[in-house]
Amino acid sequence: MNRQMRRTNRKCRLWWPTHLSCLNQLTNLHSYAFLFGWFISSSDASFDIVVAFACDESSLLSMTTHMNLERVLQGIHRKMPVFLQDKSKLSLLGYYAADFSSNVQLQMVRGKGKKHVNSTSKRTCMCADQHAPEGKRGRWRCGCHKLDAILEQSRAFSLKDNIWAQIVCDNSQAVSRKVELIPKVHHIHRMGETIFQLDVHVVFYGIPVFGGLHYSLGFKSSSEQVTNHCKKPEWVKDLNRKQPYLDLDAVILSINTANAARVFTEANYSAKRSRAPFHFFCMFPILTWQLLAILLASFSTIFYIILQFFHACLIHVSHSYIYVALEKVFSNTCKNMEIRCCQLLYWPVILKDYGLRSQSCVEYAEKAAFHKHSMWASLVVDLLLGNFLGIILWSRASAACMWVSSFSENATNYLLRTGCVWLMGNPAGFKLNTELAGVLGTISLIAIQIWSTLWWLLGFFLIHLIKVVAVFGSLFGLTAAAALIIDTISLATTHVSALQWLLTLLYSWQIQAVDALWRLFRGRKWNPLRQRLDSYAYSVEQHVVGSLLFTPLLLLLPTTSLFYIFFTIMKTTISFVCIAIQFGISIIHATPYIKIFFWFMRRKRFPSGLWFEIVLCQRNATNSAEVKSADKTASGSENPRHCRSTVLVSFLHSNFLSLRQVVWPHYRNVFSDVSRSSIALSAYGILTGKRTPSAPKIGLPPTLPWVSIPYKEYWRLCHEAVLDCRQDCYCQLHQ
Repeated sequence: MNRQMRRTNRKCRLWWPTHLSCLNQLTNLHSYAFLFGWFISSSDASFDIVVAFACDESSLLSMTTHMNLERVLQGIHRKMPVFLQDKSKLSLLGYYAADFSSNVQLQMVRGKGKKHVNSTSKRTCMCADQHAPEGKRGRWRCGCHKLDAILEQSRAFSLKDNIWAQIVCDNSQAVSRKVELIPKVHHIHRMGETIFQLDVHVVFYGIPVFGGLHYSLGFKSSSEQVTNHCKKPEWVKDLNRKQPYLDLDAVILSINTANAARVFTEANYSAKRSRAPFHFFCMFPILTWQLLAILLASFSTIFYIILQFFHACLIHVSHSYIYVALEKVFSNTCKNMEIRCCQLLYWPVILKDYGLRSQSCVEYAEKAAFHKHSMWASLVVDLLLGNFLGIILWSRASAACMWVSSFSENATNYLLRTGCVWLMGNPAGFKLNTELAGVLGTISLIAIQIWSTLWWLLGFFLIHLIKVVAVFGSLFGLTAAAALIIDTISLATTHVSALQWLLTLLYSWQIQAVDALWRLFRGRKWNPLRQRLDSYAYSVEQHVVGSLLFTPLLLLLPTTSLFYIFFTIMKTTISFVCIAIQFGISIIHATPYIKIFFWFMRRKRFPSGLWFEIVLCQRNATNSAEVKSADKTASGSENPRHCRSTVLVSFLHSNFLSLRQVVWPHYRNVFSDVSRSSIALSAYGILTGKRTPSAPKIGLPPTLPWVSIPYKEYWRLCHEAVLDCRQDCYCQLHQ
């Protein structure tokens, strides 16, 4: 059975870092390069070897001398993402060797066409040499060299994990400038079995680093996921239950953690580096960051003290009727002020680095960094826009006051008063009920006149109101100023809202009465329990009374309808203006400014999907001597069968998100309440008088609980948060 399995070529995907295929890199690693990474088994006939990094013999010997390799790898494994821990663990995969000449020196000459040729025609790998290089102590029957006693313990530990691979470089040709050596899997020890016959797919990838390139399988938006109510056939269910040929999720996750695994491992065997000589120019950036941290911490602490004082005052007067009334009138302003105050209080808490486990994976670290820096970026942009608006309004307060007064006067005289007088006559040729139109028109004109008089008396404070809006924009941002404008518009148009509500009530009652009387004539009755129309036998008296009521209500309906339509149009126009401003506020809150900035500066930080660039595909004959040796070891008899192995070499590349794909997930919540069904429901409510147009619910950032900590502790928290930002910038510049 084992011999039959060995005759069938296994599928092996070798994920290889590009820098390990550089000729200088292998020369620096001397004769051997011990490989660390993950072994991911998809099935018995297919497995993946993800090489994270390599270290030379002296480094590995130093690490195994001072501490146990198994303990080191287990400690690093616990720092990896949980999903990767369930799939595989970081281990010593094997070693990487090169073809050597007789003098044990790597000699390669760059030839024409960027090919590399040995100084000798001998191309057998080191494991096939009859004499081991100096310093080695023979070899095993499979071809692996016997290492030193300490390194043999590491090899035995790796074999205990059911994986040990010997990889040699194929220097017959170069596929690119960065790839001068192609790794070749000589043989693999897996679960007590030595495998020589392999179809190898070598995938070169660049090491992902924070602030640079990383890989992602992409995302599926909720709008693209369509629910299929059709019954799926059985073969689809069997296909879903089938074990996948390639566990690409685990492979990509391990690739994204390769750099962190190298850093964690080097921390265990790297020697203490000598300190660089002190220079004044090296101290200047540190002093600049310290000064910036002190200034921001001091300013934030002063603002924190002011906010705490006002919050205590509001709590003291929160039970008064004046406070409750003002909170209802200025509801949008209060909500945006609460959001802005929470952002001003929580920015050092969110910006503080707590050493999360997400730092072990580049993809998770990028998402955590964007989430951490998104709030203060939104806060800064909002404050800049608010200061821009505040400066303009403050410098042109008189002109703005005159424009607002002129606009309100024109809207009152040429729209409301003229419209009411027009409706009291014969609007558009309609013959209305003169008495009812006169009553409704007179009530409307009286309400408009009373409200206009009140606003004329308050017009002297209009310029101060504009300056208050300017101060709000400068202190709390554009969103707070815009929310105050919305509440001011709603307060200034209270008379229109009151008249529209009164006419809506009258119109709704009239429509319901006409509808009920129409059901009476048809012998139908509405059943509120079952929500349906049932048959009902009305008496003669009921029909007579219904006929007497139906005729005047139906004849008065056009007059009421025209007044209702006119004031509904006015109210809807005002509501649309407020809705537009509210959507602008939500867009300012939802826009990912930090992502847009980095999308223009470094688009590689937004990967979405993968693609493979195939550069080499060949089919080589398997060395019969190796197969015979393996068969002799297993069964003691020769197997003369010759097999051919397939070698595929490709580069791993990544697609990137477009600007729309980066921004749209953040805007989805803003427009979630606006749909065809909601628009149709609003239109039906307006026609029946059951629902007045109101602003839809918009997506705003969640309000956080109010924080109350000592002032000194808050200053220290702000100071450390700014210094942590300096550390993030330093890491991005040096990776």
